[in-house]
Amino acid sequence: MVRFVKFAVVCCLALPAAPLLAASAKETDCAYQGNVVEAVRQARIARVRERSVPEHIAKTQPTWPEKYNAVIPLVAPWIYEMRMKEVRTTDLQAGWKELCLQQ
Repeated sequence: MVRFVKFAVVCCLALPAAPLLAASAKETDCAYQGNVVEAVRQARIARVRERSVPEHIAKTQPTWPEKYNAVIPLVAPWIYEMRMKEVRTTDLQAGWKELCLQQ
């Protein structure tokens, strides 16, 4: 019975932390995605061909987990369709992160 009470107390204390952990995980995920967007943006500014962007970014040894490399082919067309002036002046990373956090 004492074990059950201890378990119940631990669960009650941990439940309020669950949304915080989820929010933290989402913030981390969105930050990594934003970093990928920024890397593609930098490749565009460096005039790397769109087809070569994944290899170019891989050479920079990015700090995000490997699974985020799948985002590169998804965001590259979006960034490469933009005018260069927009790419240079717009903070695409912050915009992406903001939209990601809203979902």
